[in-house]
Amino acid sequence: MSLNRRDVMKTVGVITAVALTAASLHGGGARAHNGERPNVLWLTCEDIGPHLGCYGDEYAYTPNLDAFAARALRYDVCWSNAPVCAPARTALITGVYPPSLGGQHMRSMVGLPDFMKMYPQFLREVGYYCTNNRKEDYNVHKPNQVWHESSGQAHYRDREEGQPFFAVFNDGRSHEGAIRNRTDLPHHDPDQAPIPPYHPDTPEVRRDWAQYYHSISRMDEWFGEKIAELEDQGLMEDTIIFFYADHGSGMPRHKRWPYNSGLHVPFMVYVPEKWRHLAPADYEPGGTTRRLVGFVDMAPTLLSLANIEPPEWMQGRAFMGHHEAEPRRYVYGFRGRMDERYDMVRSVRNDRYIYVRNYMPHWIYGQYVGTMFGTKTTQVWHDLYREGELEPPQTYFWEEKPPEELYDLENDPHEVNNLVDSEEHQAILNELRQAHREHMMATRDAGFLAEAEMHRRAKSSTKPVWELDNGTTIYEMAHDAEQYPLERILATAELAASRAFEVVPDLLISLDDGDPAIRYWALTGLLVRGAPAFEMASEKVRERLDDENPSVRIVAAELLGSFGGEDDAEAAVDVLGELASPQENGAYVAIAALNVIENLGELERLWPMFEEMDPVDPDAPGRANDYVRRFLPTRHGPWMPSRHAPWLRHSW
Repeated sequence: MSLNRRDVMKTVGVITAVALTAASLHGGGARAHNGERPNVLWLTCEDIGPHLGCYGDEYAYTPNLDAFAARALRYDVCWSNAPVCAPARTALITGVYPPSLGGQHMRSMVGLPDFMKMYPQFLREVGYYCTNNRKEDYNVHKPNQVWHESSGQAHYRDREEGQPFFAVFNDGRSHEGAIRNRTDLPHHDPDQAPIPPYHPDTPEVRRDWAQYYHSISRMDEWFGEKIAELEDQGLMEDTIIFFYADHGSGMPRHKRWPYNSGLHVPFMVYVPEKWRHLAPADYEPGGTTRRLVGFVDMAPTLLSLANIEPPEWMQGRAFMGHHEAEPRRYVYGFRGRMDERYDMVRSVRNDRYIYVRNYMPHWIYGQYVGTMFGTKTTQVWHDLYREGELEPPQTYFWEEKPPEELYDLENDPHEVNNLVDSEEHQAILNELRQAHREHMMATRDAGFLAEAEMHRRAKSSTKPVWELDNGTTIYEMAHDAEQYPLERILATAELAASRAFEVVPDLLISLDDGDPAIRYWALTGLLVRGAPAFEMASEKVRERLDDENPSVRIVAAELLGSFGGEDDAEAAVDVLGELASPQENGAYVAIAALNVIENLGELERLWPMFEEMDPVDPDAPGRANDYVRRFLPTRHGPWMPSRHAPWLRHSW
């Protein structure tokens, strides 16, 4: 006989509830006591949205987390800031928005200024034993020793007697890869799976959604074991517990996308009675809060719990503890390079609405990323679109983006009805548009520089930034108005992304600007507008093919290869071929050039040259070199969407 979720809440889930209640009432003889600072335990998982029973999801089977929620405070709005793991974890470990550090791109690596530390370093200074079991995955170089131990064996039980601990345990069984498994589904009938309106309703899609929910149920078992372990140690009364996921669901159009679907994560905090004075003002066991929090707020909150005043350079706000800050009005998200695919998107939401700003609207939403295309839903969804079998909103993911998007999450939780042109929503559109712009300026978002240019401006040799004596970090470069005139660059980027054709004359003027970032965005604006804009600017674009800046040359080459004549295309491919060498030009220039070469359908033509090329940039992170290799002749892959040859099958 199978049990439904309500039955399970009365049986299996009661184990966790009893453990929590007993620990709260009686504590335990072996617990570590510290009169000044609580223990803090983070139990984290991967790639899930708030698809839990305690969040009202009737299809979910999460008895242990539901029981935990009955004792904890559940946050209705927590954003991971990034919709993919490495940049999201960068926000967690630093308390700084990754675009402010230059760490917004997937598995990049940047340096921290000397005055910055990661939060475990602050905690260790006041006596905490800090362990991480075991995932790190930061986009920033670790300064000195951060953890007492970070490994699969790391555990709070290894601390000194009486020493307070901070411990992270991360479970990966709900990761995106689990969706591709085909296992028994004892609690999730695919025929009953909830399908969002942007996904096609097919057996494959239903099975993937059921498998996703099953992976959450498996993670729920792990969570119950960790709570029981803490209770067995007699530590529940001394320990504040956080539960959250690293970003939204691993399903396509969730993970990697800074919609609410990709950024909204479950988040719950348990505060035992002993430490209730550190809880938020609205804390009530089993209660909920509408306070907006983001991952950037986690580090200052940890410091606040330990009675450490968060440093001014932290951009997050403590939401509990001795130094609790004012609640924020908005939370912010971003999308940079996803593996080898470039894009630039920023988003902001308040309690009800989400605003999305697409700075590269000429790229489709569903650019090819190998891991995403490994999920059956992606393949079926893409093939049905290619065969003309879909209608809006299921078609949107495979098409170019509007410059701006606005969604009412109360009436449109799936974010499919764009309200940008709605007269009655112009006030909220302008409010969120302004909040977004102020955030870009206040945090000195470095993403308005091409990735290669961002690194070039921040260092004066080929060595990594953190090994330089005479270089600087991207953060410090971006906070220097002379090195990074953000207001001018942002204004040009906004014109470029707007699609408005009447601004083409302004873009033409910007092609002669002394700052290569301005020239880069002017060319991008022409690319966004296509052949008619290119015709107005063809001679100036040809001049930029010889630009001193490689990022500018790449966009000029894409314009010439896409819209120019035969001679233009040949000259463009020659330039791109030269720039595709990571050893000569660096991995980030090479990745950008190879993207364009592939979009133009010229990979095969250049293979003889690539076969002789050393695909390694010795000064780049290993993953950056891996992304270069993905374009080379040994690569095999499924259908690969691109803008100019949208459904070109590459077979090698």
